[in-house]
Amino acid sequence: MSIDFSALPYPVWGVDHIEEDTFKQMTNAMQLPVAVAGALMPDAHIGYGLPIGGVLATDNVVIPYAIGVDIACRMRLTVFPEKPYIIGQKPAQFKKAILENTLFGAGKEFNPKQRADHEVLDDRDWKATWLLRSLQDKAHAQLGTSGSGNHFVEWGIFELLEEDALSGLKPGVYLSLLSHSGSRGVGATIAEHYSALAKEIHPELDKTLLNLAWLSLDDNSGQEYWTSMELAGRFAAATHEVIHKRIAKAVGLKPALVIENHHNFAWKEVVNGQEMIVHRKGATPAGDGVLGIIPGSMGDAGYVVRGKGNPLSLNSASHGAGRIFSRKKALETITKTLRNRYLKERDVTLMGGQLDESPQAYKPIDEVMKAQVDLVEIIGKFMPRIVRMDGKVEF
Repeated sequence: MSIDFSALPYPVWGVDHIEEDTFKQMTNAMQLPVAVAGALMPDAHIGYGLPIGGVLATDNVVIPYAIGVDIACRMRLTVFPEKPYIIGQKPAQFKKAILENTLFGAGKEFNPKQRADHEVLDDRDWKATWLLRSLQDKAHAQLGTSGSGNHFVEWGIFELLEEDALSGLKPGVYLSLLSHSGSRGVGATIAEHYSALAKEIHPELDKTLLNLAWLSLDDNSGQEYWTSMELAGRFAAATHEVIHKRIAKAVGLKPALVIENHHNFAWKEVVNGQEMIVHRKGATPAGDGVLGIIPGSMGDAGYVVRGKGNPLSLNSASHGAGRIFSRKKALETITKTLRNRYLKERDVTLMGGQLDESPQAYKPIDEVMKAQVDLVEIIGKFMPRIVRMDGKVEF
């Protein structure tokens, strides 16, 4: 049977950049009897369950597919107290540092001799459920790895625009390292298991709502998912930490500053005076004064932002530029020559990367940023120079 509820209204940022199917998907989410509030960010596009760029507040329930398969996908920026021109002086060294200290691709794992150690592997929550116990070895093998698709590690130029915006840094340009990835096979397994369980619990949902099946936080299933999600978050953060420390060591540099944030996660936050579960699927936390990173594409700027705490957006902002082409359409439309010309014009060296991740497949990041000036203020700009993504490296 289908649920006959009138959809709650929700605000939209960047309405001109969002396709009709994305609005329909968000409207479906706002029909749920557990929905309290929602918002759609300017990078929004269609996803599974909740749109990418969708924010949804619920009453005491968590929706696995409103967080996504890549639980705790996140950003990390390391700023070094060096000028970025050293990339041009030693390009081979900086390329080698990324190639030898990262591993990309679905299911990829380090061999035992390459594996990193980190305190997250000793987290007691690995023993909390049978599923988490079964994932502990996979976590060790994938710690410090990155996925496929839009995941990346890249050297670039970070320009701090505002005086006293970041502790210890003066306005100017700095060498920096930026990464984007999540909780790998750990998060995917958790998401698939608990989403299937949620669907079993809610057989009344029709096919338009089935991927939004929820788990009550009053039940064991909901509590288990919440524990698993938070552990996946700590694991994802540890993975970024390992990547950045290994690469920094390879080039002999020490960081001056680190900024990071999740964008596929759920938080307990106050909405309209009551504690609710705020799901951000491809959306960046943007509470008052909260720092975040909003990347562009492999060939375009990304931004370090400070949240304005806008309650209408549920203290959220976009998590990137957002796709204008599906992966299929991108492959049909964009040639390797067009992509490479775009990158060359912007002095970007690409190692790996698939055509469906070409810059032309994404919305213009500056238009997306203009659409959310009431959500965040820009305090820094990142320009990629050496980009590593999944795929064959050609020289």
